[in-house]
Amino acid sequence: MRNKISIIGAGFVGSTTAHWLAAKEMGDIVLVDIIEGRPQGLGLDLYEASPIVGFDARVIGTNDYADTADSDVVVVTSGAPRKPGMSREDLIKKNADITRDCIANVAKYSPNSIIIMVNNPLDAMTYLAREVSGFPKSRVFGQAGVLDSARYRTFIAMEANVSVEDVQAMLMGGHGDEMVPLPRFSTISGIPVTEFIAEDRLNAIVDRARKGGGEMVGLLKTGSAYYAPSAATAQMVEAVLHDKKRVLPCAAYLEGEYGLNDLYFGVPVVVGAGGVEKVIELTLNDEEKALLQKSADAVRNTLNTLKSL
Repeated sequence: MRNKISIIGAGFVGSTTAHWLAAKEMGDIVLVDIIEGRPQGLGLDLYEASPIVGFDARVIGTNDYADTADSDVVVVTSGAPRKPGMSREDLIKKNADITRDCIANVAKYSPNSIIIMVNNPLDAMTYLAREVSGFPKSRVFGQAGVLDSARYRTFIAMEANVSVEDVQAMLMGGHGDEMVPLPRFSTISGIPVTEFIAEDRLNAIVDRARKGGGEMVGLLKTGSAYYAPSAATAQMVEAVLHDKKRVLPCAAYLEGEYGLNDLYFGVPVVVGAGGVEKVIELTLNDEEKALLQKSADAVRNTLNTLKSL
């Protein structure tokens, strides 16, 4: 039996995630949106590409959550987009109600699914999803660091003039301007990145990675990034459905790890068939700990706003 993947939200991120997953034959896909005709049209369009590209994956679009029943993985992209000048915290009031409705339906129709959150503010919405669904923490996590580290790795490869395939990097913290790139854990084919890039240039790359989402919003003017976010999401889905045991930076629920409690926060985890199967605790130096705490404080502030709604 094929896997079943439901994607809530047929915007650019949701529909492009469907594209990546269908092309990889990760399973049958249900694309859900409140706008009548949009998910149906996009789903049919993608399905009609299957004879050309050569993938076997049924793709349907719907406005009815009943069609998502018994999904193995549910990806939630639905929400208001970030606009120029809008902080992630500004999004919380708009997206909390949307997320509550989505997750209530997911829990109703797919009580054994794994939920991957993509909408913003990411850390707060993932916290809300766990609260509303009642699912165990391992089965609700957020996309966060997979996207951020991809941006970071891209900038390193550009600066060092090497293949992106040889760049490995780790990021931690909240998804946003307070995330914590870790140059000490960044390598090019196992060689420390500091052997390739001078400190001042590496600092500039770190700063650009922190502001990656805002840079895209500024360039696009009327939208936000979707190719990289959707590819990051597809990688997480693949890690679950193929039980890959990938070590990925994701927004995971912490209960004492890194000295943090009752918080979704970007940390390295092992992702497999059980969702988040293990949180990996790195030994951080004093500077890294300070940056991590600053990021945690920012996430906590957003979470406090959520709890006050």
